[in-house]
Amino acid sequence: NGSEHTNLPYVCRMIDTDTLRSVLGRFASGVTIVTARDEAGEDHGMTVSAFCSLSLEPPLVLLCVNHDASMYDLLLEHPPFGVSILSSNQEPYSRRFADPDAERFDGIAYTRGDSGVVLLDNALAHLECRVLDHHDAGDHTIFVAGVERAEAKQGRPLLYYRGGYAQLER
Repeated sequence: NGSEHTNLPYVCRMIDTDTLRSVLGRFASGVTIVTARDEAGEDHGMTVSAFCSLSLEPPLVLLCVNHDASMYDLLLEHPPFGVSILSSNQEPYSRRFADPDAERFDGIAYTRGDSGVVLLDNALAHLECRVLDHHDAGDHTIFVAGVERAEAKQGRPLLYYRGGYAQLER
């Protein structure tokens, strides 16, 4: 019946995936790198565009992660994680962290946050978060996280639009 990966009461099946991808591709989104450390202290990171604010009080964000993503199993353990919101000149980082075969952290300047997670230098903003809950939804899981620390910087965002990268002209 197709509902084995979701606990949603109703899932519309009347639209094909190509049409949905085309329509949703017209919604420009920011691009982030999400990082975390495993129990052995090894750094992990991946590109995430399905990230957004959820609540100011309490401070919450959410990210949606495909079940096949490199960090999926690690995030299920509810670790602290970092979010680097990429600036317009960081497209190469987004591509690198989306490539499953790339040495993601080699040669990249970063600092460690209070929780020890990687925060990429020259990002537009940083957040340090902790997963509070997760919910399966189709082929993704929605992770709800509390924001423990946040820092904004000046610059222009890197955007993802219609299957490619774009920059805000302002």
